Amino acid sequence: MSYMQRITATILTIGDELLIGQVIDTNGAWLGQVLNNIGVWVDKRVVVGDTKDGILGALHEATTSSDIIIITGGLGPTQDDLTKPLLNEYFGGKLILHEPSLEIIKGIFERTHRPILPVNIKQAEVPDVCTVLLNSRGTAPGMQFERDGKLYFSLPGVPFEMKGLTETYVLKAIQQKFALGEVLHRTMTTMGLGESFVAQRIADIEDRLPDSIKLAYLPGHQAVRLRLTEVLEPGASSFIDHYFHQIKERLSEILVTDQDISLPECIASLLLKYNKRVTTAESCTGGYLAAQLTALSGASAYIHGSVVSYDNAVKENLLQVPKEVLDTKGAVSEEVVIQMAKQVRILMGADYSMAVSGILGPDGGTDYKPVGTVWIAVASAHEVVTKLCHFRYDRLHNREATSLQAFNLLRKLIEAENPLPEFPG
Repeated sequence: MSYMQRITATILTIGDELLIGQVIDTNGAWLGQVLNNIGVWVDKRVVVGDTKDGILGALHEATTSSDIIIITGGLGPTQDDLTKPLLNEYFGGKLILHEPSLEIIKGIFERTHRPILPVNIKQAEVPDVCTVLLNSRGTAPGMQFERDGKLYFSLPGVPFEMKGLTETYVLKAIQQKFALGEVLHRTMTTMGLGESFVAQRIADIEDRLPDSIKLAYLPGHQAVRLRLTEVLEPGASSFIDHYFHQIKERLSEILVTDQDISLPECIASLLLKYNKRVTTAESCTGGYLAAQLTALSGASAYIHGSVVSYDNAVKENLLQVPKEVLDTKGAVSEEVVIQMAKQVRILMGADYSMAVSGILGPDGGTDYKPVGTVWIAVASAHEVVTKLCHFRYDRLHNREATSLQAFNLLRKLIEAENPLPEFPG
């Protein structure tokens, strides 16, 4: 079977702040995902500083290797924003005032009661050889160019604005220009085995995958995600679900979810499904578990409150952990997290609870309880389950690892207490 020629893209993100790590390039990651979803393969993601030579060099290289070039950043009103004049020169145009963009800019300044400056008005200038992409979310219009059958897009670096222009204009222009094959993805998350052990367990299935299906391993600190990707020509039959089911069966005892969602999203889905509520009592994570749950839309249906019991006085006075237990066992102990989980569930009137207490580092560890020691408890009205973890990361990643283990422990308890109904036959 012959497959369609791949349409490839290069993503250029511009800004010195990206090179020095002051700002993380989330634009490139998001663009890579949405392009892949419509059948465009990202050939390269390149970060370039605010220099004319650097941008031109990256642009020339991208032009030789890709069908689509997407540039983000460098469209602001200051002197270090070089993208627009550079593209104007590159495509042989001249800058003209774009009245619809100017009206948007004026409206933004009027609504925020700020005086509009000449540099802000200049943001409405665009090359006369481009198609203007009206930016209703900001002051920098996007631009679309075409040369030798290739599409070029210049978008603002502000993620909110970039996403709006991509969804409104860019994806549609690409789909109209190129014949794209359908791209299907299936993603699962596992916990309990490292990447190499997971790969070893499903090696024979991976060897049987047809050329149209690729398997990617996406390891994290505590979890391993697996993604199957299938590229289909129009009218072709799909086999991705067949192989995805085989892998799920093989990894069933370590499978967390067979959807491309985070663990907090998985927990939220289960709580909504069974009409249950959860709460948290957090010491070392400082509210991080609750923050992840409440970051999701509709969270009020499954979490009404939580307790950050960072100090032992809060554990003792609010969560009724006996002072004797705190003195003899220490705050980082099974006995303490059990009481925290039990009491916060009652206090908040919840069906389930999570409690964590640990030493995330870099200080505070002892020979008996080194940095990375964390106790987790999850509780329902019927059962309390605990787990002792020993993490080896820095403070930030120890917190992330703690949250993943806590969510997974809760997932197991919810699924054990709310089994799927068995259907006859």
